[in-house]
Amino acid sequence: MTTPDHQSATAKDLTYRSPMALVAGVLLLVLAGWLGFDALVHGNGRTPWLALAALILVVPLVIAFTLRPAVFSGEDRLRVRNPFRVISLPWGEVASLRSGYTNEVIANSGTKYQLWAIPVSLRARKKAARQQSRAKAAGKGEGQPFGSGAGGFGLFGGLGGHDGPTRAESDKIMDDLRTVLERRGQAKSAQGEVTVRWAYEVIAPVVAGAVLLAVLLATG
Repeated sequence: MTTPDHQSATAKDLTYRSPMALVAGVLLLVLAGWLGFDALVHGNGRTPWLALAALILVVPLVIAFTLRPAVFSGEDRLRVRNPFRVISLPWGEVASLRSGYTNEVIANSGTKYQLWAIPVSLRARKKAARQQSRAKAAGKGEGQPFGSGAGGFGLFGGLGGHDGPTRAESDKIMDDLRTVLERRGQAKSAQGEVTVRWAYEVIAPVVAGAVLLAVLLATG
């Protein structure tokens, strides 16, 4: 499940992260630090060097895939921070926001960018569908056609009203982003070019760690 917070690049941006990914990332870093420190301090021969190389490789990867991903929704642009790239899309350049097995933003050029910070939970969608089925069976859905909620889409498109309890959290977030797109897509300040920046601060240590580990293993 992904939840919004207000810690973003600007005061007006709304930031979305995955709490489960954050928790998993912290636990993995603690585990890697504990094992790596033990090997560095108590290891013999080449073990400390192998542990150091593994830490240089693994730690940035853990950070990249768990702590780093975030989606920043601002008034003029959508900024997507994925493991190895940062994509900035003015709302005028966003063609659509699509959900299936993953959540994606599609630029006017047709290029697709995955929203790593807003993972799709098929389990949550199935649970939401079951809740809606029970509500309909109990007569709570009378007068409201199935799928009348805002932005029905994906494998379980139309899981109910946006404010209702029968919609997966990630789907609600995508609805929020669609609302901003509809409201700001034609705004003059929301026009511009899509920019993509590679996260060399992540890529460089990963490559260095991989090379060092490969050299150590090859010369062992």
